Amino acid sequence: MATLDNERTVTALLDRQGSSFTEDAGITLADKPAPLYQLLVLSTLLSARISADVAVAAGRELFRAGYRTPQRMIEATWQDRVDALARGHYRRYEERTAAMLGDAAHLCQDRWHGDLRRLHREADGDVDRLRVLLTEFPGIGPTGADIFLREVQAVWPDIAPFADAKVVDGAERLHLPRSADELAGLVSTAQLPKLAAALVRVARDRRAADAVLREAQD
Repeated sequence: MATLDNERTVTALLDRQGSSFTEDAGITLADKPAPLYQLLVLSTLLSARISADVAVAAGRELFRAGYRTPQRMIEATWQDRVDALARGHYRRYEERTAAMLGDAAHLCQDRWHGDLRRLHREADGDVDRLRVLLTEFPGIGPTGADIFLREVQAVWPDIAPFADAKVVDGAERLHLPRSADELAGLVSTAQLPKLAAALVRVARDRRAADAVLREAQD
C-alpha cells in the first residue's frame, strides 16, 4: 500500500516532470503502426550520448518533415534525414543516425510489414523476447529497447509494469519503492510512462530530485 509520503512525492514529481518522452516529441501514442514506429525512431535518438531535449527536438523535426512511417523514412534521402536531424541540433551523430534510421526503416518494412504490433504478437508478452527483437533494429541497443518499453507500456499493458535500471535509480533518489510493481501502485496504468520518464529525469539531475523532495515536504 502506498504511504502518504510516497503519494506526496509522486504528486510533486508528476507536477514538475510529468510528461512522457513521446508526448514531448509530439507523438500521440496508440497501438497503431505509425505512432509505434515514431516511438522506435525516438528511442533511437534518445539512445545516443546526447541530451534528451535535443533528441526530442530532433524527433520533432523528423516528424515535421513527414517521416512518420517506415515507408516515408525510406523515401527520404540520407541527406534529407541528416538535414532534419541538424535542424533539431542533433550534432555529432546526425550522419551515422541518418543511416541507421534508413536501415531500421527497411527492417521494419521488410520483416514487420511496417507494423510493430506484429513484433509485439511474436514476443507474446515476454519482455526479454521483446528486448531481443527490438535490439535487432540498427541504432537500438539495450538502452534503446528499455526506452521503448518504458514508453509503450501504456498501450501494451501485458508488459506493464516495466521499470528499467534508470527508473529504479530515480526512485531510489526520491526514496520511493524500487520495484516495478510497487511503483505501479502509485499511479494509474496510463500514467506509468509519465512516471517512468519523470524518474529517469531525476535520476540524471540531482537538483531536480531535490526540488521534488522539497515540494513534497512543504
